[in-house]
Amino acid sequence: MAFVIPYVIERGDKMTAARIRTFKDLLVWQKAMELSVEVYRLTKNYPSDERYGLTAETRKTSRSIPYNIAEGHKRGSTVEYIRFLGIAAGSTGELETQLLLSSRLGYLKQEIAEGVLALHAEVERMLDSLIRSLKAKINAKP
Repeated sequence: MAFVIPYVIERGDKMTAARIRTFKDLLVWQKAMELSVEVYRLTKNYPSDERYGLTAETRKTSRSIPYNIAEGHKRGSTVEYIRFLGIAAGSTGELETQLLLSSRLGYLKQEIAEGVLALHAEVERMLDSLIRSLKAKINAKP
């Protein structure tokens, strides 16, 4: 499955349009990976009694986003791809809730929470845009 989507690959300070050959070429996947890495970094500081609770759940949810983008891209149809992107989008809602809970519990400082939530919002917007674009592509077919 190969798509041409504007502004998909980030190279240094600029984004360029390119043919998507693998999921790794998708800017949304790259940003989702960045978000997941950041979640892993910040959950290192959660209390030890949360190791199997909020820490594990937040990490698992953050992984789910790039995982589903990648799996969907490898599927054989645009409809399946959209389905997996929808699952990834659902995980963004779950992750936002976990991050907000962590903040309310005092596990995240305000400025750290704001930074990771800004990256989260960017990933969420990119996913929503990609889903809309793919749905429009399907609906445009005769």
